Amino acid sequence: MSTENPDEQGPQEQPAQAPPETTLAPRPAAELQGPQQPWLSAPPPAPSGSIWTRVAAFAVLIAVVAAVAGAGIGWSLARAVNPRQAAVATTPEAPIRAVTPGTGSSNSSTDAIAAKVSPAIVDINTTLGNGQAAGTGMLISSTGEILTNNHVVTGSTSITVVVQGRSQSYSAHVVGVDVSQDVAVIQIDSNVSGLPTVKIADSSSLQVGDTVVAIGNALGQGGAPHVTQGQVTALDQTITASEGGSTSETLSGMIQSDAVIYAGDSGGALVNTSGQVVGMITAGQAQGFRSSASDVGFAVASNTALGVVNRIRAHEQASDLTYGRVGYLGVQVQSVDPSTAAQLGLNVTSGALVTATPLSGTPAASAGIGRGSVITKVGGSAVTSAESLGTAVKSHQPGDSVSVTWVDQSGTHTATVTLAGVNP
Repeated sequence: MSTENPDEQGPQEQPAQAPPETTLAPRPAAELQGPQQPWLSAPPPAPSGSIWTRVAAFAVLIAVVAAVAGAGIGWSLARAVNPRQAAVATTPEAPIRAVTPGTGSSNSSTDAIAAKVSPAIVDINTTLGNGQAAGTGMLISSTGEILTNNHVVTGSTSITVVVQGRSQSYSAHVVGVDVSQDVAVIQIDSNVSGLPTVKIADSSSLQVGDTVVAIGNALGQGGAPHVTQGQVTALDQTITASEGGSTSETLSGMIQSDAVIYAGDSGGALVNTSGQVVGMITAGQAQGFRSSASDVGFAVASNTALGVVNRIRAHEQASDLTYGRVGYLGVQVQSVDPSTAAQLGLNVTSGALVTATPLSGTPAASAGIGRGSVITKVGGSAVTSAESLGTAVKSHQPGDSVSVTWVDQSGTHTATVTLAGVNP
């Protein structure tokens, strides 16, 4: 993602500046390089033999940050509508409570701090169409419940989790997400028990200058989590972030630190000197087009993440929460206006323009929807933008048959498609 960044000096407010958004395009893992700077620990080598279509990193949320007070950045993230009732568990998980922050010494060894947390850090690998992506998660229950970022799992058709110290990998599914906070809870499918869990501290006690350690699946290479140390440099930040595409998210209440983070660290732990989680690594400011790392990182505060976790555990029905898999059409789109439509020779004034040829086997491809088509209706819902298409499709369950109307240079077409399923 991209974010906006004022020159921060402690927690002082800065005038709201809006530098141009920067994005970090996904790169083959072998090409990722860190910035030219001293390393708190040696940068991990790029994984060999793998090309990730999305190494879900600091989302690669790449920050352009503005102080929250007076920033004037509005919510730009469309929330998926979830009209379905969530299945109520017969034995719902009890709410998680934050522990009192410890009083570890700022001189504590980085390795000693990480040793308290690393066993509960998991690698998350997802399938996205014909590609793969990698991120990080934190075990929050001994039976395989995991906290991560929504952007680590969104749009995936399968999720695989690797637990430290266990030879096998596990399939997992999404329990629920809050897109507006970029928080997701996933669950290992297998009947597992006795897994280590992280301890989550009250993030409201954090202060600028506190020592923190960042732990995650750097560069998606797997193995022992990578660890760096830094300090909290600002609190309660609002960022606008994207993964290099046209869609952006606005996230508030973020913790800013200078602990170096990498592509792949998203969903990882930001911990205090007592080895307690105070934040979830989510975004990093761009350091250059070919950079895989950032020493300006942003984390969802643990209190925010914990609030979402407990709402999902309680199966709360709300417009900002989505449960389970959602319908999937299989198109990449952007909003279209009359001017763009006229240039394409299409007789429409609004809709969702298909910007890439749908992959073979997707519902869109099976229906004959091609690149350059403008989708104008799904089921009984008019489609006036890329966002409204997402809302319309996600309001249906996988396997639902829905009518889709689109316009291309040969005219207007309507077909009934059977939606596939992806994670929200």
